[in-house]
Amino acid sequence: MTETVSDGPGRSPLPGRSPLPGRSPLPDLPDLRGQVVLVTGAAGGLGRGIALRFAAAGAAVVAHYRTGAEAARDLVERIEADGGSALALSADLAVEEECHRLVTEAAGWRGRLTALVNNAGVQPTQELAGMSLADWRAVTEVNVHSVFACTQAAAAVMRAGAGGSVTHIASIEADRPAPQHAHYCASKAAVVMHARTAALEYGAYGIRVNSVSPGLIDRPGLAEDWPEGVRRWQAAAPAGRLGTPEDVGDACVFLASPMASWLTGHDLVVDGGVSARPTW
Repeated sequence: MTETVSDGPGRSPLPGRSPLPGRSPLPDLPDLRGQVVLVTGAAGGLGRGIALRFAAAGAAVVAHYRTGAEAARDLVERIEADGGSALALSADLAVEEECHRLVTEAAGWRGRLTALVNNAGVQPTQELAGMSLADWRAVTEVNVHSVFACTQAAAAVMRAGAGGSVTHIASIEADRPAPQHAHYCASKAAVVMHARTAALEYGAYGIRVNSVSPGLIDRPGLAEDWPEGVRRWQAAAPAGRLGTPEDVGDACVFLASPMASWLTGHDLVVDGGVSARPTW
C-alpha cells in the first residue's frame, strides 16, 4: 500500500511521501501532521502559545528566538516531551540576511516549510512628540521589515514546493489607535496591508497570506501591573475576559489548515468582541 501525506495547506495528498514526525493531533484541532511551521518570536509568551498549539495539532515546529535561548529550549523540550517534534533557531530579524538564513535553516531541517507565522515584534510606549526617527525605526525594523524579509524568503521555498500558508500577527491597534503607540499602531497597519498585497501576488503559487489581529492578551502579572486597564477591557469585551496565547494560536492553526484553503488576504480579529463595541 502507498502511504500518503497532505502536501501543504489545502493540498491533496501526494503518493509516496512518508509523514514527517509529529504527534497525533488533539481531537479539537485540525490535523497538521506533515506540516512544518516556523514561528518567529517563539520564546515570548504569545509565540510560545502559538507554537504549542501547532505542535498539539501535529505539526513539526521551528521555534525562533533572538535572546530567549533558555525559553526556546524549554519550549522544544515541552513539545518533545508531549511526543512532538521541534527545533530552536536563533536570528536577529532586524537584519535581512538573518531572516533569509533563518528560513533556509528551518526549511532544511525537514526538507520543507509549509507554514510561517510572523509573530516576532516589539511594543514600546512613547509619546509621538518626543519620538526620534531612530525610535521609530527600532519598531518598524522588527515589526514590519522582518515580516517582509521572512515572508519573501518563505514564499520562495513554498513556491518551489507545493505552496503553503503565511500568517502575520498584527493587532487591533492597526485601526484602533492607542496613546503613546504611534509607531506600533503604524507598524501593525503596515503588516495587515502587507498580508493583503502578498496574498494578491503569491496566490497563483498556492501560497495563502493572512493576518491575525489580537486584542489584549493575558500574561503573568498583567492584572497587577495594569489593573485599571484590565478592568476596562473585561468590561468592554462581550466575551468578558482577556485573550490567551492559545486563543491566538488556534486562529493561526486554523489559517494554516485545509479548513482555510479558500481564505487569503484576510485579517482575522481575535479580541473577544471588543472591536464590536461602539466608541461614541
